[in-house]
Amino acid sequence: MTAERTIRAFLALDPPEEILREIGRIQDRLRKLIHGELRWVRPEGIHLTLKFFGDVPENAVADISAVAGPAAAAVGSFELAIGGTGVFPDPRRPRVVWLGMNGDAERLVTFQQALERALREVGFPPEERPFRPHLTLGRIKSPKGLTGLTEALEKEKTYTAGLFTASVLSLFQSELTPRGAVYTRLAVYPFTGQEGA
Repeated sequence: MTAERTIRAFLALDPPEEILREIGRIQDRLRKLIHGELRWVRPEGIHLTLKFFGDVPENAVADISAVAGPAAAAVGSFELAIGGTGVFPDPRRPRVVWLGMNGDAERLVTFQQALERALREVGFPPEERPFRPHLTLGRIKSPKGLTGLTEALEKEKTYTAGLFTASVLSLFQSELTPRGAVYTRLAVYPFTGQEGA
């Protein structure tokens, strides 16, 4: 008997092309300012992840859809303003360089928490860390020898990549390859509700 196939899956919002192009520009600017062991995320691989499942059985897609579809249908689309740079967990121990967001960010946090609770009820363990809406620009492999980070973040904190309307929640599969992760959209759940309108 063969073992059940698993997939790496996550739920996310997908910024449009023009936002991703702007994000590529800020990465280029930051790349000139920050030096050290830092791996930049390819702009086309940038998503706003609401729930990372890790490896799940392929048939879990139906369980995820049974929760994500109705959850998305109950809320209206989100207007998000992308901008402002920062690091996780903090500037003394930087691991992730990110772009923040405003606009409907608080409403998005409320939606993500409700989604997390609904997914927990069907057996998906909750994320330990609180959800903070952001887009990951790069990952710092080692803070040793890292220069220019503080100055770069200070200089770019007013940066904006623009506004976008998130009208769908997407379920992605992530396949890790030697050239980086390859993402495949498995399902789309529209935000059709009038809530907030």
